[in-house]
Amino acid sequence: MSHCSTATPQDNNVNDTEEPLKKRIKIDHNGDEKKMSSSAMEVTATAEVDEKLYSRQLYVMGHEAQRRMMASHALLIGASGLGAEVAKNCILAGISSITLCDPNPANSFDLGGNFYLKEADVGSSSSRAELCKGKLAELNKYVSVKVADMPSLEKEAILNLVDGMSVVVITIPLPTDILHAINEKCREVNASFIYTLSTGLFGKVFCDFGKDFVVSDKDGENPASSQVENIIASNPAVVKVLEDQGRHGLETGDFVTFSRVKGLDGLIDEKSRQYEVKVTGPYTFELVGCDFSAASSPATQGYITQVKKPVSMSFKTYADALEDPGELMMSDFAKSDRPPILHLAYKALALYSEKNALQYPQPGDDNAAQQVLDLAKSIDSDNILDGNAAAERIILHLASGSRSILSPMCAALGGIVGQELLKACSGKFTPINGFLYFDADECLPEKLLPQTEVSPTGSRYDSQIAVFGKTAQQKLLDLNYFLVGAGAIGCEMLKNWALMGVGCGEKGHIHITDMDRIEKSNLSRQFLFRDDDISEFKSSTAARAAKVMNTDMNISDYVEKVGSDTEHLFGDDFYDKLDGVCTALDNVEARLYVDQRCLFYRLPMLESGTLGTKGNTQVVVPHLTENYGATRDPPEKSIPVCTLKNFPNQIQHTLQWARDYFEGEFKQSAEDVNSYLASPNFAETLAKEQNTKLDTVKSIRRTLVAERPTRFEDCVVWARLKFEELFKNQISQLLHNFPEDQVTSTGTKFWSGSKRCPKPLAFDLYSKCEDAGMRNHFDFIVAAANLRASMFGIKGRNDEEYFRDVLNNVIVPDFVPKAGVKIASNESEAKEEAEVTNRGGEMDVDTECEEILNELPKQSELAGFQLTPVDFDKDIDEHMLFVTACSNLRALNYSIPTEDTHRSRAIAGRIIPAIATTTALVTGLICLELYKITGTSQKELQLDALKNGFVNLAIPFMTLSEPTAPAKTKAILEGKEWNWTAWDSLDFNMGDITLQEFLDIFEKKYRLDISMLSYNVSILFSFFANRKKVEERKKMKMSEVVTSVSKKQLPPNQLFIILEVIANDLDTDEEVELPYVKFRFR
Repeated sequence: MSHCSTATPQDNNVNDTEEPLKKRIKIDHNGDEKKMSSSAMEVTATAEVDEKLYSRQLYVMGHEAQRRMMASHALLIGASGLGAEVAKNCILAGISSITLCDPNPANSFDLGGNFYLKEADVGSSSSRAELCKGKLAELNKYVSVKVADMPSLEKEAILNLVDGMSVVVITIPLPTDILHAINEKCREVNASFIYTLSTGLFGKVFCDFGKDFVVSDKDGENPASSQVENIIASNPAVVKVLEDQGRHGLETGDFVTFSRVKGLDGLIDEKSRQYEVKVTGPYTFELVGCDFSAASSPATQGYITQVKKPVSMSFKTYADALEDPGELMMSDFAKSDRPPILHLAYKALALYSEKNALQYPQPGDDNAAQQVLDLAKSIDSDNILDGNAAAERIILHLASGSRSILSPMCAALGGIVGQELLKACSGKFTPINGFLYFDADECLPEKLLPQTEVSPTGSRYDSQIAVFGKTAQQKLLDLNYFLVGAGAIGCEMLKNWALMGVGCGEKGHIHITDMDRIEKSNLSRQFLFRDDDISEFKSSTAARAAKVMNTDMNISDYVEKVGSDTEHLFGDDFYDKLDGVCTALDNVEARLYVDQRCLFYRLPMLESGTLGTKGNTQVVVPHLTENYGATRDPPEKSIPVCTLKNFPNQIQHTLQWARDYFEGEFKQSAEDVNSYLASPNFAETLAKEQNTKLDTVKSIRRTLVAERPTRFEDCVVWARLKFEELFKNQISQLLHNFPEDQVTSTGTKFWSGSKRCPKPLAFDLYSKCEDAGMRNHFDFIVAAANLRASMFGIKGRNDEEYFRDVLNNVIVPDFVPKAGVKIASNESEAKEEAEVTNRGGEMDVDTECEEILNELPKQSELAGFQLTPVDFDKDIDEHMLFVTACSNLRALNYSIPTEDTHRSRAIAGRIIPAIATTTALVTGLICLELYKITGTSQKELQLDALKNGFVNLAIPFMTLSEPTAPAKTKAILEGKEWNWTAWDSLDFNMGDITLQEFLDIFEKKYRLDISMLSYNVSILFSFFANRKKVEERKKMKMSEVVTSVSKKQLPPNQLFIILEVIANDLDTDEEVELPYVKFRFR
């Protein structure tokens, strides 16, 4: 027998002050758990975390939580649509094992939600669990996927499976007495219990994690951090933070630690003490019980970090919660009365099923649906249904569609439940305490559809037909949609569409594009990809995988970026055939471009995004809602240049500096050399870059002549001298200009506030930083030398003994301060220096450039020679080793806490944390909006039926809200008031008429006199233009006028010309504010 050991790596997202482990799990060599601990916090795996695979997820969960998941085992009862979603999400997340328990055969309703079942599987002798096992196992080689061998779901057989499990999840209806028994058994063995159902457009989730479940991190947010402006020597001590760094973000009762505190006679205990906080303002707080009044001086600098404390939660059993659910979690505040109704409805549905051999009502069986409603009335002790016709409608719809397994609902609930499962295994994030009910009844018609419209046909779409009817299903099949992006959201979306039948009819089609290729880090959430697909294009691979799920899907894949430079491919003729666009993008710029296309072509846009456990969805519908770009977040603040160059105070500053240095030293310098070698007229090219040409030629001289290596040893020497220059000499020069005791003209210390006084570093091959535990000195030399060698095509090496021998023989010149060196002390001085440089000394610059160019070897002497520029890639370890070491060394210069490579990778690479559960949830929510847009029988789409969503699975929190209507602009047209929006335009569909005909229409139809007409930057017509030219153009067709004035031919796939008009009312002579003119000339 082997024992799980405890691991406590440094991780910013996990508090490292957790309670000691009271118990340990015993696991045999086959991974079978023999004894379960009382808390997920007490479980820790010994296996190493595959950081390449779980890269993005680790920024959500953290290493410690990931290790706990890797030591956890789940029992999943039910392998229909919801079960498959939950299994997929927890397997991608990397738990140790999952046991599938479902002896039931597949039926046509299962095909609506289980993406690993095929039509041929219906009627198979194999169970749903057996049919899914192989495909699920392919998702993650580290996860053991098993199938419980049992002929039926008998109570005792199920209870025997609970032993050794961390969590039990039930996704299919079971008799209430068996549910209670499983719940009680879970409590006995300290396993968490989750019961969830997806029935048509309604769903429920219940969680019982025991009497005393410990949550290590309730919200997953990074600990609040700030910088000390001063700590007053008083009783109690009062802390004020630097206001330009933002509010401290603390609450009374929080605990904090301090580091790098300067002053206060050393009274602050930075090593072991946590200080309790009493907040007195957004930038001030007191330290409870701390009397620092005896200190001779206040503290003037330092770092403050919040301590995240574990919390304990208590849960009700399923039996107790059924009778007294307490406060029910809300998902839509417009439906505040809905959770109690659904609680009652599901109790009635359970009673009905137990009276009918665990079968739910058949679709369209009005009598059976009425029986469920009658049962609800009979147990309605709170009189919820008295005179409540709306509540009765909800129960009837739930009952009628209860056999339906809808992919969007399974995806949404599977994301929620999958995260609850991970909470049970990891102890991270706050679980749902009790019940969550969720519904999308806005998709439904007001009344039940007739049985002829909803009765099963034995097709893969029976689940959707049961809810929406055959007519609506045909609309889905005939949809033509453009999916922009084939990453995590794109994969989930394609899976949902394959099950829904989107683009799977004779008239339907899906277009998908993504220019990226598959990387290993994608595999933990982009579930359509496998190891064998690495380096393949995402779009084509995802298209093939979706086609396997539904062979009827009509899909075309592209590897092009969507933007102005690809409008020859995605142009008027392309968008003209679409019914809508779905974005699965990772940047705002691309979203805004697609938004403008959707505005112009008046197409719905389905938008969603995730950030760790947070997710958002936005549905954009022509004329009903505002467009995506109508509201925008403010741009990110940039770091001032002088802060980066000389006065950093945060690790973000040093990482940006290290990134910039990487780009300049290993990429730009090589590109400059290659440009010189490839251009015989390099001097002429250089003349166009007056502000940077001197730096460019100096860089070429250094790289090509003064510092050009011929062997790897030269690269090591170069790296050692760079260390001296960057982390000792430059700092010494800065202190020469601004000594530590310098005061400003106002008498304040220069080195105070956000300006941290630096200290030069003495090179030490064995030095290890306290915070990150990294050998930054050694790492910098190794990474810099190897990157330099790769530029010059020299073979690198990493053995420490070799580096030690070479470094011992490097002669490092002593530092001598330079006189006359100007260093900007603030941003305004930096701008002044740049302006002076740009204005003056051009003759000196030209002369010096010419002299340097004459010193360089001629291109003919280096024929065939070329350097290899190094493009920074956050996922290449050697690149990140350099950036991390470089950043940390600069941080050590300025007494800034250092970071390890994992955290540095997130900051420097601007990595977006991601996890499969959130992705599944947002795509499920957005596909529910697709149902509404496509159109439900007997119901006209209204704004209040649409829902935008924001979720945070960590808290947990979900809110769905009505989208905002588009802003209106008032105009008088044809004598009538017209309130137009961004969706509107003046549409001309009369063919390629002449300019005169165009002007006449405005005058006669709209009573408007056009004073100016323009196309892009070209003025086609104006009252002040040359009269002769105007008369000539009036006789020309509109397309001819455009090509004549713009001097550009219109592409063959362009159907529309966009015209801007300035016009006055002929009756009032007032200018009328108009939208653009959409002129169709083909």
